[in-house]
Amino acid sequence: MNIKTTLLTLLVAFKLGYSQNSPSKVYGGEFIRNTDNSVCITDEQRNAIFKEINENLKLLKRNNNLAFNSAKRGNHPLFTWPVTKASNVNYNSIWAISNYVDHNPGAPNQLTDYNCGTKTYDTASGYNHQGVDIFSWPFTWYAMDNDQAEIIAAAAGQIIAKGDGNFDRSCDFNTTTPWNAVYVQHSDGSIAWYGHLKNGSLTTKTVGDMVAQGEFLGIMGSSGISTGPHLHFEVHTNSSYTQLVDPYAGNCNTMNMDTWWQSQKPYLNPAVNAALTHTADPVFNACPTTEVPNLSNQFNLNDQVFFTVFLRDQEPGSSLNLRIIKPDNTDLFNWSYSLTDYYQFSWWRWNAFPNIEGEWKWEVTYLGETITHTFNVGTLSVEDVTIENTSIYPNPFNDIITINSAIKIEELEIVDVSGKSVLKLKESTSEGIKQVNLSYLSNGLYFVTLYSKQNEQKTVKLIKK
Repeated sequence: MNIKTTLLTLLVAFKLGYSQNSPSKVYGGEFIRNTDNSVCITDEQRNAIFKEINENLKLLKRNNNLAFNSAKRGNHPLFTWPVTKASNVNYNSIWAISNYVDHNPGAPNQLTDYNCGTKTYDTASGYNHQGVDIFSWPFTWYAMDNDQAEIIAAAAGQIIAKGDGNFDRSCDFNTTTPWNAVYVQHSDGSIAWYGHLKNGSLTTKTVGDMVAQGEFLGIMGSSGISTGPHLHFEVHTNSSYTQLVDPYAGNCNTMNMDTWWQSQKPYLNPAVNAALTHTADPVFNACPTTEVPNLSNQFNLNDQVFFTVFLRDQEPGSSLNLRIIKPDNTDLFNWSYSLTDYYQFSWWRWNAFPNIEGEWKWEVTYLGETITHTFNVGTLSVEDVTIENTSIYPNPFNDIITINSAIKIEELEIVDVSGKSVLKLKESTSEGIKQVNLSYLSNGLYFVTLYSKQNEQKTVKLIKK
């Protein structure tokens, strides 16, 4: 179950341990998700899913369209990972795990995951978590709004049910709205549930259609009982739903003896999810308002650049090696940063002022893996111009905002802090949208999303004073 997000930001003294000079301060820390948990779907919703699936199976069998044949039942499938980043996402990885299946039938707070740990949850009502919760990191709402975290079929099979059209920006456990989901039966009769998907994102394939392993099923969302975008991946051995499957092999897996993964990932899987550059610190807004990443890969000479690294399963006693590399491949800075605590999710930021034109690199090495992010300082060639170089001024503003962009901005939308749209504009002239009069808006915080002719988009935080 994904849980409500807040941000614990820590301003801490820089820890020495560098091989050359280094920026003077680090900012960031642990990204905490509220640990209140609830059932992913109510008993009534779960029973309704059982009923729908079994009715669909009967209909498919009656029409000779059911792929599963009990007489030809094979071995259980071996799953690939069900979450992948979209092709246009330049992160290293876009997922992290918040919860595994609970193997302890007692409740509440009687927890045992497959590895004999407690990375799972139960509830006072007697619910024990029945799936693996995988969420997007970093920027969960931004990832959902921009279709960055794709859900794919972990194994080939037949779609035997799907549900779409439900609200997908849930932030608490009080909703009674069902989730959006796809249900796939495999050749051995086992059934995988892919829940909490984004409204309107599900595959166009319908009940009875076959899907290949790795085929697109939908976008990670927050539909149903949820407090943020994530995938609930749940597996049953057959349509009787009397035996749950935990796809992970481990000493405390009481459900099945072997792994259901092609390549089982470690229990804790520390890694760099992204190394990025920004014009300002990312803004993590209250659920369900989209984060403002302030991402940019284009800067002027001597601009202050914000260098970030986003980690999952940060390992205590480990360290980051960090380099800001000039266009001639020499170091502006080369230093190490020690990590003293375990954090399920964390982010860290440093600042520098690149003063040479050309292509720079932000390089992060963690536990033997090196991630390199490139950015440009100075004038871009025409073919390198993107919406990331677009800016809005003045900000804060009084009445009129001006959009400074080397590419044509065809559309914009402005929403308030509650997520309500207060303005939508579309401009078909050759110049596009250059200025907008917002004198009628009340003072406060807004978010404007710009759309270019090339189907790029960028969200900027605006303050009216």
